[in-house]
Amino acid sequence: MLETVEKIWMDGEFVDWADAKIHVLTHTLHYGSGVFEGVRAYETARGPAIFRLKEHIDRLFDSAKIYMMDIPFTREELTEATIETVRVNNVESCYIRPLVYLGYGVMGLNPLPAPVQVSIAAWPWESYLGEDGLAHGVRMKISSWKRHDPNIMPPAAKGTGMYMNSSLAKVEAIKAGYDEAIMLSPQGYVSECTGENIFVVRHGRIITPPVTAGALEGITQSSVRRIAEDLGIPYEVGNILRSDLYVADEAFLSGTAAEVVPVRSVDDREIGEPGPITRAIQEIYFRAVKGEDDRYDDWLTYVRP
Repeated sequence: MLETVEKIWMDGEFVDWADAKIHVLTHTLHYGSGVFEGVRAYETARGPAIFRLKEHIDRLFDSAKIYMMDIPFTREELTEATIETVRVNNVESCYIRPLVYLGYGVMGLNPLPAPVQVSIAAWPWESYLGEDGLAHGVRMKISSWKRHDPNIMPPAAKGTGMYMNSSLAKVEAIKAGYDEAIMLSPQGYVSECTGENIFVVRHGRIITPPVTAGALEGITQSSVRRIAEDLGIPYEVGNILRSDLYVADEAFLSGTAAEVVPVRSVDDREIGEPGPITRAIQEIYFRAVKGEDDRYDDWLTYVRP
C-alpha cells in the first residue's frame, strides 16, 4: 500500500488524495496513451530538494511530443506545480509522479480528439529494490521478453502503455526468484532493465548500452556519467552482450526510483559484493542528492517553506 499524503495536483488545482479520481472511460485507461516521469525529492540540511527537476520536466514534454500530446501547461507551470506538491504535503523526502494522460470524452484508437490532462502526485517511497539490494546487490535474470523495437514502440518516450513490456519481464523474474529482469533488444544486445539502465565494469571501464539498443536515455544514467568523469573513470556507451554481463568485474543499475544499485549476479553467474567502482559511484551519488557535495548542487531544486 502507498503511504498517502494530503493533496494531489490535478489540472491546475490541489485536490484531496482520496478525491483524485477519473472517469472509467478515460481514454488512457483503455489504450495506455499517456506519458509520465518518476522524480525523487531528498531530505537535505536545507530542506527537501528535488533531483534534476528541469531534466525530468523536459523529458516529460519530449515524451508528450513523440506521442503528439499537447500539454496544456508550460514547463514553468509544471515545474512550479511539482515544487508546490512537495511543499503542501510537507514531506522531507518522496517520490513524485507527473502524469500526462488523455481524459474522458472520446473512445477509439484515434487519440487526437481526447482532452489532455495532467496530474502530479508525491508520496514517501523507500528504495525501489530494497535496502539489502542497495547494500549487497540484486540478483538478475535475462528475460524471455524482448525490449521494444524502436519502430514498434518509441523507447525514447516514457509512455504508460509500453510499460506492460516491463511488467511482464518483472513478474517473470520475481516468479523465478530473482529481484529484477534484464531485457535484450530484438537484435540480441543488452537493452535495459524493467525500470533501470544497466552498466558493466570491465578492466576499470564503465560500459552502458546505447539508445539504439532500446535503452531509455536515463537522467540518473547521465548523472552516473558525470560522476565517473569527475573520478577519472573511463565511461563508454556501446553494445553489450549477455555474456559480457556474465564475465563483468562489476555491474550496477541506475534509475531515479531505483537510485544506484549494485548487481550481485546475472542468470546465477556470480559477480559478488559491490566492487570499488560501483561503491565510489554510489557513495558520491547519495552525497550529491542529499546536498552534501557542492559540485552537484545544480542537480537540486530546493523546496523553500
